[in-house]
Amino acid sequence: MSEARKLKINILRYDPHDSEDRPHMETFEITEAPGMTLYIVLNDIRKHLDNSLKFDFVCRAGICGSCSMLVNGRPTLACSTLTAKLDTEITLAPLPTFELIGDLSIYTGNWMRGLNERLETWIHTEEKKDYDRLEDRMEPELADEIYEVDRCIECGCCVAGCGTMQMNDDFVGAVGLNKIARYQLDPRDDRDDEDYYELVGNEDGVFGCMTLLGCEDVCPKDLPLQSKIAYLRRKMVQIGK
Repeated sequence: MSEARKLKINILRYDPHDSEDRPHMETFEITEAPGMTLYIVLNDIRKHLDNSLKFDFVCRAGICGSCSMLVNGRPTLACSTLTAKLDTEITLAPLPTFELIGDLSIYTGNWMRGLNERLETWIHTEEKKDYDRLEDRMEPELADEIYEVDRCIECGCCVAGCGTMQMNDDFVGAVGLNKIARYQLDPRDDRDDEDYYELVGNEDGVFGCMTLLGCEDVCPKDLPLQSKIAYLRRKMVQIGK
């Protein structure tokens, strides 16, 4: 058996609530174990080396999005990143754009809540629903298509990997456009095409996207963001004519 690798973990440390603290790098050395993920690495550091290290986790299964961070400059999830696929020196930093709690811990809640309120990401109905009546039947193919875009976990990786987002704070990003595509597909939503055009048919929406596709490259759920953005762009061009 080969000798276990020694990992050098460089972490950007900073507590924004401490007026005397400044952003700085801190390095920890960890012995790699079989099947080790960055989630395990960070827990080992906090348990054995520095219990003040701040980072987030909930599910450990890549479905909550809590552990999103920059790994060697690339947005991803710590819980699903195997150290065996990385070099022995690894650099970790918090995702940009979102509110920093401390170290690798960020708060995406305010940003995502504001986006959902801005885009009104809920089903709009013109009449009061009769909850004793079953919903109209939906074709399985359409249900599958809606489910495909509804798998977004709001981890923020696509936001951090978006070039347009770095230049335009009002850009809704792939996560916002994906939500619009989801509700535009849903036959239960009573909004018409002009309503969607008002929301994203502008430079802060589909026409602000530079098609760099960094969002799809870093999406941990492999969502078809490229095709949905292209679909919305064609749709908005037709409506705007």
